[in-house]
Amino acid sequence: MKMTKGKVWKFGADIDTDAILPAAYLNLTEPKSLSEHCFEITHPNFCKNSKKGDFILADTNFGCGSSREHAPVAIKAKGIQCVIASNFARIFFRNAFNIGLPVLECPEAVSAIEEGQEIIVDMQKGEITDVCDNKVYKCEPLPENMLAILNEGGLIQYINANK
Repeated sequence: MKMTKGKVWKFGADIDTDAILPAAYLNLTEPKSLSEHCFEITHPNFCKNSKKGDFILADTNFGCGSSREHAPVAIKAKGIQCVIASNFARIFFRNAFNIGLPVLECPEAVSAIEEGQEIIVDMQKGEITDVCDNKVYKCEPLPENMLAILNEGGLIQYINANK
């Protein structure tokens, strides 16, 4: 799974699923409709200005709160290539892979890279390159089985393709 160059959107610690997608929109089922409300209350500039191919960098405990899949679905449908955090709430981490949203843990990159900078992510090598200063941050590469799930677009698609 090769990532292309994209712009960074920076978030702090303890971003919960209500901040990602307000509960008022849980009645929506179409991913595109969900994406139109992604971070709309807590980070309206992201909601209005993020583009397909961008990245999210966040501090600790990203995706905490309720276990709803709506949050990673909204992020994926917004076109975010990957969410990189110091660490994730466990249920968000699992839901992200289930729906095919790549996530990586790399506290060093989160601390060093600023909002608006461009990065390139290599999930197989576990590398995040800051294009501005050509600095490479290392993280744990994703195992082949997790990459296979992402390459199929999520767990259901992976299971259907490997029956």
